[in-house]
Amino acid sequence: MPRAYLPPSAWTETPFLCGDEAKHLAQVLRIQPDQWITVFDGLGNYAEAKVLSVSKQRLDLMLDLAESKPTPLPEITLAQAIPKGKNMDWIVQKAVELGVSRIQPLVTRHIIVSPGDQKAEKWRRTALEACKQCAQFTIPAIEDPLSLSEWIAKPDASELKIIASLAENPQNFREILAAHPQLGSVTILIGPEGDFSPQETDAALAAGFIPVTLGDLVLRVETATMFCLSAVRFQYI
Repeated sequence: MPRAYLPPSAWTETPFLCGDEAKHLAQVLRIQPDQWITVFDGLGNYAEAKVLSVSKQRLDLMLDLAESKPTPLPEITLAQAIPKGKNMDWIVQKAVELGVSRIQPLVTRHIIVSPGDQKAEKWRRTALEACKQCAQFTIPAIEDPLSLSEWIAKPDASELKIIASLAENPQNFREILAAHPQLGSVTILIGPEGDFSPQETDAALAAGFIPVTLGDLVLRVETATMFCLSAVRFQYI
């Protein structure tokens, strides 16, 4: 069944889709009146909806009983140094599939690219499309890029904070997770190509991040990210 994003403000007695969502359903999928689709609000709520009328820019709907799907625990915040090329787009897409709650793009000393003003909005669209494709009902928050120092200075209420690190004496990732059997929230900090600078690593450790090893091999940025997200999700499945 086709899926579409219906913003929370549109869940009224006369709901309708407009803009890109309506255009895609009407002109690409050729949805017709009396067909059914699934709508979700990005906050975990969803419903089946009967299409009442179709135009190029609007679909009028009748919603069936709404249901809710809870966010899986632990809630995962991914703090990601922005990699080069289109790798960040790919990371956002796969992170959505693995159920992250929040993504914080980071500008660090060794990043190769400089994020433009529109990057965060592009990543938000990528997250929405990933939600529709993988039957995810909660859209993760995609924050505007911050420098590592700005972000570390902000309060973080996560129960566990992990940094994937090439620094000396990292701890065993599996053992760290096993020591938190009822974990409600975790923040995972991933560096750029070339890793964090020593000063950045020191700042993260001072902020309470635990350095963990991902094994003997040096992983690409996107591989390290998927390794960490998959390990956390598998541990608490």
